[in-house]
Amino acid sequence: MQNKTFVAVAVGLGLIALSACGSGGDAKSSADSRNVTLVSHDSWAVSKNVLQDFEKKTGYKVHVLKDGDAGQAVNKAILTKDNPQGDVFFGVDNTLLSRALDNGLFQPYTAKGLDKTGAAYQLDKDKHRVTPVDYGDICVNYDKKYFADHRLTPPQTFADLAKPAYRNLLVTENAATSSPGLGFLLGSAAQFGDNGWQDYWKKLKANGVKVVDGWEQAYYQEFSGSSEGRKAGGDRPLVVSYASSPPAEVIYAKKRPSTAPTGVSYGTCFRQIEFAGLLGNARNPKGAKAFIDFLVSKEFQEDMPLNMYVYPVVDGAKVPAEFTEYGKAAEHPETMAPGKIAANRDQWVKSWTSLVLK
Repeated sequence: MQNKTFVAVAVGLGLIALSACGSGGDAKSSADSRNVTLVSHDSWAVSKNVLQDFEKKTGYKVHVLKDGDAGQAVNKAILTKDNPQGDVFFGVDNTLLSRALDNGLFQPYTAKGLDKTGAAYQLDKDKHRVTPVDYGDICVNYDKKYFADHRLTPPQTFADLAKPAYRNLLVTENAATSSPGLGFLLGSAAQFGDNGWQDYWKKLKANGVKVVDGWEQAYYQEFSGSSEGRKAGGDRPLVVSYASSPPAEVIYAKKRPSTAPTGVSYGTCFRQIEFAGLLGNARNPKGAKAFIDFLVSKEFQEDMPLNMYVYPVVDGAKVPAEFTEYGKAAEHPETMAPGKIAANRDQWVKSWTSLVLK
């Protein structure tokens, strides 16, 4: 399950000290040529045998630096871009892509296998500074048992969530501190337009929406669903999460249920795409390029869903049966052009904060 919280403002000079691991003299140059350092958010995961296969085929040894939640990792990478902590960065998504590109975080590279990724995922196709790796849908999830017990139909659209029947039932993440929270805000802006999303959030606030800092708190503490086989402690049967959350509920349950205990309100989804990029001033650009090629290989793409609970972007990559059966991707998710996100994101978050949190 992904948890991609981000820091909306620069996180301080103390982070610059983290770049010290990227310093060193010529004595390290030989070793550096055989090592590839991946910088990522905390949700990075890959099967051990799949990563070992890459290392065996290429001769590179992969070192992984998990650098906090998604936006925090992006901000750290920007602060240390002149002396980067690694060679490859994975985990910048379309909600934050413009921030990384505008700050010159990546150098261009056209990955081998890029032609096999869907055109809809190639958001920097003219310059190839980033390579699409996966996608997921941020959507409202619902606790099936609650709605069955209360003989209430689960909401299916953004507009439904503001109806009196769902008063005090929804918990979402802070758009200023959480990637899912930001995605949900952007989804509402795409649905209701530049001039309509604020009125929508006024209705949600009046209808008792609860806002917490991040995904883990929302899902594990506030949501009344089964929380991946553990007893849930929350009392809110609606939560902003992912379309891939129900499969995780099934897979991680101590005793696998015949059906997922949670469902997805597909009319509330926003499409999130994650990218990898070759960091500027990387110590081992050759190894970094090989690793980016690996990320869009069929082997990695088919291994990825059950490790990071996201969907592959490579044509023909198989999706696990659990995804098809318990939580398919949204057919018609809300989307937004990166340029529009870049032009409006900070002001929208500021307005949202004043409107919802004060």
